[in-house]
Amino acid sequence: MISPPRRTTAYPDCEVDCQEAMEPGFQAIVDCMLDVGWQRGEVMRALRRLIAADNMTQKENARVETELAMARAIMRAGL
Repeated sequence: MISPPRRTTAYPDCEVDCQEAMEPGFQAIVDCMLDVGWQRGEVMRALRRLIAADNMTQKENARVETELAMARAIMRAGL
């Protein structure tokens, strides 16, 4: 079971708590990858690339949402 944050608002150890909650699942993924023959370095590089790709996706989604909001505002204004 994954532990939820201790509070619904930001608090000093929030990131540490998140990391601790994620640790068992992270280890399970790494162990599964190693069990089927991937090397630890390959797994870690792949995880870094997945994180980078997710960051890029989030930025692109935010950009598209901003453009859509602006287009909706223009349409409502009748411009």
